[in-house]
Amino acid sequence: MEEEKVILVNEFDVQIGLMPKMEAHEKALLHRAFSVFIMNDKGETMIQQRAGHKYHSPLLWTNTCCSHQRDGETNIEAGKRRLNEEMGFEVELKELFSFIYKAPFDNGLTEHEFDHVMIGHYNGEPIINPDEVASWKWMTPFAIKQDMATNPEKYTAWFKIIFDKFYNHISQYNTAI
Repeated sequence: MEEEKVILVNEFDVQIGLMPKMEAHEKALLHRAFSVFIMNDKGETMIQQRAGHKYHSPLLWTNTCCSHQRDGETNIEAGKRRLNEEMGFEVELKELFSFIYKAPFDNGLTEHEFDHVMIGHYNGEPIINPDEVASWKWMTPFAIKQDMATNPEKYTAWFKIIFDKFYNHISQYNTAI
């Protein structure tokens, strides 16, 4: 099977090429990605624990799902596809904001991503894909923020970066977090 390719972009999110995912992570090249946050009617955020066999950040907690867009796929299409692949449900998504971050890992790989952050609403239970997800739970954004400050080692490097921006964004519009 051919390795998944990521979309290489410049700092303006203009596509400049395609590259196998591992090579892009080894070379720390900027590529397009997305992060999905699902919230329920109680104002809680669904987070997932990554599967134990993942090549980086196994068993760490992170946002509902995240991945890379495929060539020709919109951000929303990619978010919906991956949410269904990992968490087993479909919802409407809305893009909140995007930004660039860089997060090196102990194994020599680096996430250097132009990340499109999306939100959706769902009140059910996911049907998790055990190849991708070990567990999941609902937490209020405030509880996540507190736990992340107390136990940062339990969370993925990118989630700590993205969550801070997500928290600030939703805080502007929701005083009950």
